[in-house]
Amino acid sequence: MNSTGSEDSPQPEVWEFGLAAGLRLDVGVTGVLDKSRSFVQDLIAAGQVKVNGLIKKSNYKVREGDRIVVTIPMPRPAAAEPENIPLAILYEDQDVLVVNKAQGMVVHPAPGAWTGTLVNALLYHCQNLSGINGVLRPGIVHRIDKDTSGILVVAKNDDAHQNLAAQLKVHSMERKYLAVVHGVIAEPSGTVDAPIGRDPADRKRMAVVMQHSKTAVTHYTVLERFKDMTYLEVHLETGRTHQIRVHMNYLRHPILGDPVYGPSKNRFGLKGQMLHAAHLGFFHPRSGDLMRFDAPVPEGFAQVIKKLREEIS
Repeated sequence: MNSTGSEDSPQPEVWEFGLAAGLRLDVGVTGVLDKSRSFVQDLIAAGQVKVNGLIKKSNYKVREGDRIVVTIPMPRPAAAEPENIPLAILYEDQDVLVVNKAQGMVVHPAPGAWTGTLVNALLYHCQNLSGINGVLRPGIVHRIDKDTSGILVVAKNDDAHQNLAAQLKVHSMERKYLAVVHGVIAEPSGTVDAPIGRDPADRKRMAVVMQHSKTAVTHYTVLERFKDMTYLEVHLETGRTHQIRVHMNYLRHPILGDPVYGPSKNRFGLKGQMLHAAHLGFFHPRSGDLMRFDAPVPEGFAQVIKKLREEIS
């Protein structure tokens, strides 16, 4: 049994040990670490506990000779810190700020990305952000994935945040995306109405499931068809985690470059999905005016579209 890391070390704490055969994994690890069972179960669910290099479930029964490696992540910071990171600002006033997030940027601090996020950049840019979502997500009304580019509206005060959140709840906020998916979709348009929840086989993924799920509705329209792919405009009616990515995979048309729900390799060598939040519309929380914003696709996205068009020309 051994461990590395300390309170003075910036590295995560790592434990490696064996357990008696027949013990439940969570029970055995709880005894070794002297932590609560719920803490250990959260570590297991997050993939921080491995048995012979593999992720197992909490109820896994330990076998003779199993080697368990537990990684305890560094404690998260009490609050996000300002960082001088450039922002693509589309609009700003005393209540809201509209930004075009770059692909590869995480929206707010979380395990694996405590710095370099949109929130860190926002805190450097402006002093006042709404506090409704706490000190790690100030101003964040809605999110898009790390490898999804595009438009987000940020609330500068609590009144604006509550107003914008209410618009999201009643589906009056316009959110349109551009996406390239695998396969050729024959129909000109369609709707996916399928509930989304945690994938019971992999808690890090979302999936269309009937149990412990929430209503999710996605509308799509075909913009272009290529040799083996389709360019879509996608409209979100609801806003579940990974909604477009999960629904497209459910249709067996996963998004090109999606590292979680799509094929592991693609001929363009993409490391992130071809998904861009191209349009956002909302009613200004103070004036009530309808505000609409559009952002062109990033250069890499445009280059893939160009290559797909060349293949059929």
